[in-house]
Amino acid sequence: MQDVNYIKHLNAVFNQFSKDSRLNPTHISLYIALFQLWNLNRFLEEFFINRDEVMQLSKIGSKSTYHRCIKELNHWKYIVYFPSHNPYRGSKIKMLKFGTSSGQVVGHNNSQIETSTGQALVPIYKHIQTIKNINSNKQKNFKNSISEDFKNENKQKRACTERSRGIPNMDNLKTTKNKNYNEPL
Repeated sequence: MQDVNYIKHLNAVFNQFSKDSRLNPTHISLYIALFQLWNLNRFLEEFFINRDEVMQLSKIGSKSTYHRCIKELNHWKYIVYFPSHNPYRGSKIKMLKFGTSSGQVVGHNNSQIETSTGQALVPIYKHIQTIKNINSNKQKNFKNSISEDFKNENKQKRACTERSRGIPNMDNLKTTKNKNYNEPL
């Protein structure tokens, strides 16, 4: 098992991707699928892959595109690819390391935290502030929702009263309430 900092590695490889004009989205998608499998294999020096699984993870539909891209990633020194040629045994992959300095400095201003394991740390106050913002937004949305429901209820009562007085039929299909169809019933 290699000592790999997940975030550092991805940041460094994304930086490299941005500089490399040879890459297209298929190469990047394939690399990310391989990185995910490497992570699932606990960052072993080398690990075996199943072509169908990698194609599914990377959303590559063509075997020829898959083979072209994996060979190019090998040639361009993003991975080391050992083709199997055996239908019962997958090919072997070695992921080359990116962003492998010792320890990681996280934060900004005077809130930098360095770790010996390379683990990224985020100060707790950032999490607390995020939770406070979420709760504040939920309360505002709840109050606005109640206010809207109250207004709509009063409009419906007025419409019923007007209909009972013989006022011509109002268009019942129109509504002033903005509905969010992403919320469950």
